[in-house]
Amino acid sequence: MKSSIRMWTVGCAAAMLAAGACAADADWPTKPLRLIVAFPAGAPGDIIARVIQPQLQQALGKPVIVENKPGAGGNIGMQEVLRAADQHSVLLGPDTMLTINPHLYKKLTFKPMEDFVPVTQLAAFSQELVCNPSVGVRKLDDLLANAKKAPMSYASGGAGVPGHMAMEMLLARTGVTMQHVPYRGPSPAMQDVLGGAVPCGFLASPVVSPMIKDNKLVPIAVSGSRRLSSQPSVPTVAESGVSGYAAEFAEMMAMPRGTPVAIVNRLQTEVAKAMASATVRERMATLDLEPLANSPEEAARRIRRENQRWGEVAQQLKLQLD
Repeated sequence: MKSSIRMWTVGCAAAMLAAGACAADADWPTKPLRLIVAFPAGAPGDIIARVIQPQLQQALGKPVIVENKPGAGGNIGMQEVLRAADQHSVLLGPDTMLTINPHLYKKLTFKPMEDFVPVTQLAAFSQELVCNPSVGVRKLDDLLANAKKAPMSYASGGAGVPGHMAMEMLLARTGVTMQHVPYRGPSPAMQDVLGGAVPCGFLASPVVSPMIKDNKLVPIAVSGSRRLSSQPSVPTVAESGVSGYAAEFAEMMAMPRGTPVAIVNRLQTEVAKAMASATVRERMATLDLEPLANSPEEAARRIRRENQRWGEVAQQLKLQLD
């Protein structure tokens, strides 16, 4: 009898603790939510954060603050979120932070794939190979032929970021060498390509699309498996003769592992609602961003697959950044 009472008491205590935790989760957020964008202003993740911020703020009933913490391919932003560990700091940036960085940075004090749990993949996007008009090429074959004849360089938004990886994979497939010039984000890289300081760049399509439309940059090819709806005449790298090539990326949200599932699910639900709104979808379409807003489980599956794939690429290319 006493044993039964003890078991019932322990069970009740556990249920009360669980109920208290659920109540606490239901009250979330209890203070302003920080969206820590791990890349500079003007990067795709920064654009998305600022587009959904008003609707997210209204839905959550608390201020939503966008903070840029760029550097080291997203590592600085990840460190900031892990340091805060307050259930109110959310990582936002390309999924390369989890899929590629673990293979390039061997001396990290944290483990991206183990220390973060995906909330959602916000939107898919491609990288676009573009050149200054003075280069005088419009096809990938011509660009690669020029690079074989004389030294050429290309710009990206930084070491280990999508544009860098997309280009290195292309160069490895074609046996061509080009000098990498990394920048602190795609926007400053684009500015130097526009100015002719660097002849070409492999940069996020949402960043370079406006300059292409204004005929200030010449599009050569896109990295993904499909052409961009806004630029149907620009071929993919695979269509340009590099069979089987595809480098696709997604902007994501993540929180420190151990964040209550109820909080992760609540945030994903509100983000998905914001991404589904006509205003946001129209804005995404103008920037060649394909809304995803998938579940935490689907985001985790996709990220695991990409982590394995890019690990194989990094090993083949012998890429390491520390």
